[in-house]
Amino acid sequence: MIARRRLLGLLPAGLVAVAAPALARARRRIVMVTFRGDTDVERGFRDHLAARGLDAELIHRDLGSDIANLPAVIDETRALAPDLIYTWGTPITLGTVGPWDAVDPSRRITDIPVVFALVAAPVGAKITRSLAGSGRNVTGAVHVVPVETQMRAMRGYRDFGRFGTLYSANEQNSVALVGELHEWAAAAGVTLDARPFAQGSDGNSTDAGLDDLVRGLGRDGAEWLYYPPDTFLGQNYARVSAAALAARLPTFGAAELAIREGGALAGIVSRYYSVGQLAGAKAHAILAEGADPGTIPIETLNRFSLIINLAVAKELELYPPLAMLDYAELI
Repeated sequence: MIARRRLLGLLPAGLVAVAAPALARARRRIVMVTFRGDTDVERGFRDHLAARGLDAELIHRDLGSDIANLPAVIDETRALAPDLIYTWGTPITLGTVGPWDAVDPSRRITDIPVVFALVAAPVGAKITRSLAGSGRNVTGAVHVVPVETQMRAMRGYRDFGRFGTLYSANEQNSVALVGELHEWAAAAGVTLDARPFAQGSDGNSTDAGLDDLVRGLGRDGAEWLYYPPDTFLGQNYARVSAAALAARLPTFGAAELAIREGGALAGIVSRYYSVGQLAGAKAHAILAEGADPGTIPIETLNRFSLIINLAVAKELELYPPLAMLDYAELI
């Protein structure tokens, strides 16, 4: 566990004041809705609340990697009438609160505070109009490092004039981030080759032609394959990374899981555990201090970690510059 003093150094300065020590007067009930089981994000969230002395009943509902299970969980959550809902990722968060410009109270939750974690582009996904505050019942912690910072790290490892990415056209989070990548590429004078995954008749991404997509990027001159925070991609990291290795194409991940478990070569990330702590600080502000979730800024951490997968570097015979070894975590 990160020590208290170190944690406060990781959180944005404005939030530290909001989350000053205070004990809840009564036990709170929190429903935690996750997508693929318990992760370091949830552990950070729980640990932060415990460290702050918040007495809470935590009710965990996992969707088993199937967003179709969310409506039933929302119905159950209404019946449980919790004091707060924690949501993991963009599909769950958007499915819970709805887009800000088209909220349907009969299908979405509008009267219970919601704190999200692991949402990459909350403005682009229409969870909020502004990072300064949503103006409604939701706030949260963004886990993706700013695109400019990520691209600077990629270029520092290996400079490039062309890079590729794969994304789900049905995931607003991914589409929004790819839009940011296009803007950066245009300003930097490099070429982005962004290719969507194949879609089934239901509009969801499928693995049809997945290996061919990767091979095509390498064949057409991409010097990096960038992994955005995409739910479908996350479920297929192993296959995509294997295809990238076969194509001698280095991969760079926007999320910690992409490097630690997904086989990416490198990435500059916000630690999942720390993201959970940041979300926990926002939940504490709501439950113990009475803060309005609509006025709490939606933020990312202000410290990031560069992670390099040495096994992949060895396989590709593409080692980082020596200067990077002074501050990178090697796995």
